[in-house]
Amino acid sequence: MVVVMDLRATEKQIKDVKKRLEEYGFKAHLIKGVERIVIGAIGDHKQISSSGIEIMPGVEKIVPIMKPFKLVSRETKAEDTIIKVKGFTVGGGEISVIAGPCAVESREQLLETARLVRAAGAKAIRGGTYKPRTSPYSFQGMEEQGLELLAEAGSESGLATITEVIDESSLTLAAEYVDMIQIGARNMQNFHLLRAVGRINKPVVLKRGLSATMEEWLMAAEYIMSEGNYNVILCERGIRTFETYTRNTLDLSAVPVIKQLSHLPVIVDPSHATGEWRLVAPLSKGAIAVGADGLLIEVHPDPCKALCDGPQSLTPGNFQQLMEELLPIAKCVGRKLAVGG
Repeated sequence: MVVVMDLRATEKQIKDVKKRLEEYGFKAHLIKGVERIVIGAIGDHKQISSSGIEIMPGVEKIVPIMKPFKLVSRETKAEDTIIKVKGFTVGGGEISVIAGPCAVESREQLLETARLVRAAGAKAIRGGTYKPRTSPYSFQGMEEQGLELLAEAGSESGLATITEVIDESSLTLAAEYVDMIQIGARNMQNFHLLRAVGRINKPVVLKRGLSATMEEWLMAAEYIMSEGNYNVILCERGIRTFETYTRNTLDLSAVPVIKQLSHLPVIVDPSHATGEWRLVAPLSKGAIAVGADGLLIEVHPDPCKALCDGPQSLTPGNFQQLMEELLPIAKCVGRKLAVGG
């Protein structure tokens, strides 16, 4: 349930309500929106009738949340969440693009990619440093050395940085180097890791699991938010179906559905969804058309030499062309493509 506070409620009144909730065994989460201030209360709703909270000063009303996900729900927060990261935003009127190689391979590769994607209009650079691969014999990432290179690339280019973590150890290390944390599809339901990410103060990109329903995806986000980290960005990256012509099936319908259910921003990863660079541009355009708040696109200076996922990576030239082609698509849906540094 949520306790809706009067917009004129004082800080003391808000603090008193949170304290009363906690005294009755609730976990209280303060969420300040433009239109209203609410306190998400997670716990046994039967306790609320004897708590007297509804008549406390500053309280407007108590609203039960019927869906299993509470804090991520549109019922808890009516307006869209906008997440700010190192000079750019995810959500709101602008569409931001995160770009970079599947894996950090060398200093030269990463710095060159950062310069090129920034020139084309990307706002953040991605690069895998811990790679959970299907085969134990595949390239597993440069780990801390890769994190150091990401930090250098971000510092030189001015771009925000993001990398995937696979466990608490890699999370602790990555948090020292990068601006954003990514939870990959394979770890979407690693609840121990989700709770750990919820205790850090960095934006989190949460990818949809390979076979996850939308509700399971939102419940994974709920795990993160329940620990106090409200800076969650949802990423649709394709789900496993019986189709074999693409690596996965990109579920673009998830974007408008999630936006009806949740206030969290949604971005799309067409690279991992398809596994084919020729499909990245049309699906990027489709993602913007259906309301995505951003894109996560793989770019490599020489895809033929990439240590992983070369076939789905755009060349810098193809990425530049795509960014130009996205401008009118964004305009058509009443939004703006965030470009430039």
